[in-house]
Amino acid sequence: MKKAGLIKDEAPKPAAAPAPRAPAAAPPQQALPVLGDDYVDQAEQVIRDFSQEKNFRFFTTSKIRNILSMVSDLYSQVTLNNTGTLTADMQDSLRSMRVRLVYECGRERAVNDFVQRAQLLPYLQGIGNDRQKFLRFARYMEALVAYHRYHGGKD
Repeated sequence: MKKAGLIKDEAPKPAAAPAPRAPAAAPPQQALPVLGDDYVDQAEQVIRDFSQEKNFRFFTTSKIRNILSMVSDLYSQVTLNNTGTLTADMQDSLRSMRVRLVYECGRERAVNDFVQRAQLLPYLQGIGNDRQKFLRFARYMEALVAYHRYHGGKD
């Protein structure tokens, strides 16, 4: 029996599935900053600018030294490795360092302001497996600590 275009024993046809969506285009990735030969001057400028901010007084020497301590632990391993690249374990330590920095940024606004101003996360990410980039980053951190103290960093 045909009623309104349907045969009694025939089930209605399901609607056609919507066409699959094309994945959203990922935003273009920015090139990661690279520490240049002027990293000492750059560290001084970062601390000089940061010292003018209200959060500078809450950014204590112990906080910046805790960050340096993470870097120094890995620095000891890297200096013993004479190849041009970081081992898989060293790269894993770099990733762990990034996670720890993100955590510290979430805990303390002053730490977040410092890490953002000094571009520590992008610099860490840009190291990859390059030993020389890491060694330069470690010296940059030492310069940041020194200029923090020089410009009146609080204990």
